[in-house]
Amino acid sequence: MVVLAATATSKDTGISVKKLLPILSLVRGRRIEEALSILEFMTSPAATNVAKVVKSASSNAENEMLTQGSDLRILEIYANEVPSLKRFRARAKGRVGKITRRNSHITVVVGEVGGN
Repeated sequence: MVVLAATATSKDTGISVKKLLPILSLVRGRRIEEALSILEFMTSPAATNVAKVVKSASSNAENEMLTQGSDLRILEIYANEVPSLKRFRARAKGRVGKITRRNSHITVVVGEVGGN
């Protein structure tokens, strides 16, 4: 049973959802300290952005719900796709190559889970 939850969102990260999904699935459902230690040693640059959002959600929960950071668990973590930037690059014989720059929002919901 979930008592209370706090959220944090990072908008327009500049990272595609496809690159974020494996990172998010590694930390989903874990305790905050465990998730941060996993993210700290990942080689992907996107892991630092995810770690920032997790830390922000943890501090939001500590300030709003007056709880210990050690009691918190990641309840939800997901990345939403946002409208992508469309650019064009010159190609051979006067043609155009389309470039799609994908983007995303990262949302983390943390809270205390009772009954553990």
